[in-house]
Amino acid sequence: MIIIHAEMKINPVVEAEFLETVQELIESSRAEAGNVSYKLMKDTDQENTYLMVEQWKDQDAVAAHNASSHFQAFVAKAPKYLTAPLHAEAFVGQPISK
Repeated sequence: MIIIHAEMKINPVVEAEFLETVQELIESSRAEAGNVSYKLMKDTDQENTYLMVEQWKDQDAVAAHNASSHFQAFVAKAPKYLTAPLHAEAFVGQPISK
């Protein structure tokens, strides 16, 4: 499983528009065949900071997502909302059985 954390610092003036626009990305990404989970979290310690937490079946699923029209459309709009470069980290993980 591939886990991605994408931190976004959002301009508060356009935060409402960002939240509306990002919903399209979230819904379309969740519908992708290789998606396990796709969630947007608001940071409670840093103002106007959000973290997209993504889980993908494998690297092929990540590549398909990155090439998707909904992801490319969001990437094209993102500079309008960001006050700092997007910071993304990817991890390889496995579920732990209890």
